[in-house]
Amino acid sequence: MMRTLPFFLLSLTASGVLGGFAADSAVAAEAADQSQELPQLFDGKSLQGWHGRPHMDPAKYAETTEEQRAQWEKETAEHWTVENGELVNDGKGPYLTTNKEYGDYELRLEYRTVAGADSGIYLRGVPQVQIWDTTDESKFKLGANLGSGALWNNPPGAPGKDPLVKADRPFGEWNSVRIVHVGERVSVWLNDKLVVDHARMDNYWDRDAPLPAKGPIQLQTHGGEIRWRNIGLRELSAEEANEILSSHGDKGFKSIFDGESLAGWAGAVDDYQVQDGAIVCRPGRGGNLFTEEVYGDFVARLEFKLPPGGNNGLAIRYPGKGGPSVDGMTELQVIDNTAEKYAELDPRQYHGSAYGMAAAKRGYLRPIGEWNFQEVTVRGSTIVVELNGTVILDTDLSKIEEFMQKTPPPGRTRTEGHFGFAGHSDPVQFRALEIKKLD
Repeated sequence: MMRTLPFFLLSLTASGVLGGFAADSAVAAEAADQSQELPQLFDGKSLQGWHGRPHMDPAKYAETTEEQRAQWEKETAEHWTVENGELVNDGKGPYLTTNKEYGDYELRLEYRTVAGADSGIYLRGVPQVQIWDTTDESKFKLGANLGSGALWNNPPGAPGKDPLVKADRPFGEWNSVRIVHVGERVSVWLNDKLVVDHARMDNYWDRDAPLPAKGPIQLQTHGGEIRWRNIGLRELSAEEANEILSSHGDKGFKSIFDGESLAGWAGAVDDYQVQDGAIVCRPGRGGNLFTEEVYGDFVARLEFKLPPGGNNGLAIRYPGKGGPSVDGMTELQVIDNTAEKYAELDPRQYHGSAYGMAAAKRGYLRPIGEWNFQEVTVRGSTIVVELNGTVILDTDLSKIEEFMQKTPPPGRTRTEGHFGFAGHSDPVQFRALEIKKLD
């Protein structure tokens, strides 16, 4: 399906995030002007909209007492001031934290610091986009010499751990930061240079869990004075977030749906229809619709929209007959996790789960009625499901020993098969369907 990039994506193109595409100076200049229009988180006069919070797991902060929070507010007033439209911190005290929590957004700010300072920007309450004194030799072993702007708490060697380039300005000058955050995916520009390119941000508080779906912005500081100004944030729509996700790593994908017909599809073609560029399961119908082509290892990308209580599934390596969850490698659930009628499902039946075998993380579906972006990687016996930029399932089916139906599905060891949908009578919609073969 052909996509037309909205202005926001043209701005990203001008900045170089979309695969390093070139853009003319007029587009780049317009994008720069657009950056000044973000709603401001700091009014230039007060700490309204912010509170003080120490380095703390947001889950543990939620359990703190009013007395503890009052003490942190007192310390915040002692160490944070406003001067000439700038937030100033003396290098001590709690971190300044937005009262509001954010999901997907574009954040821009400027900072100026001094020698010896060490700071950062917490995203959704998780550390952090690092700010260094890049001349401090005592911290070279930690990576300070490489520059600021990277996701310092990512594991060693992981994408985003170190900046792609060193872009810090000399002490005494203001540094500009731009962050685009979608799901776990983070891109960072420091002084208009791309230093983190769509890297997954590790959850410092729980390495086995994804980033929380929402959380506050925090301005970390310790070790020396730091000043902040022009702090603006714009929340991204589902359309913008999906465009960003689909625009990264898109080489090698081929469309498997022409947006107009079911050409190239087989099985229950009479149970599905094409409406407004999407494949839709007919209400009250819903057999198994699958590609004519067979796949071994592959990556599939698609967008889907659920009606209230909607249920369907992605058939993985389906043989063309039988049930995808039994005779295929698996069925990946596509389901409204919030529906009351599904409140007591087995955890291995919620969205993104390998049906009856491996449970996906919950809490990352967009609100009902919005389009979700999903990427599924099938390699050997492993499956990774990334929903709206967050990995919700990473499993090896060959290592699973407990099954919802007590015995392993006979098809789970299949090495190839069709890709498709397992309809369940609900008008779930699918579009922008693409597959990249890995074998």
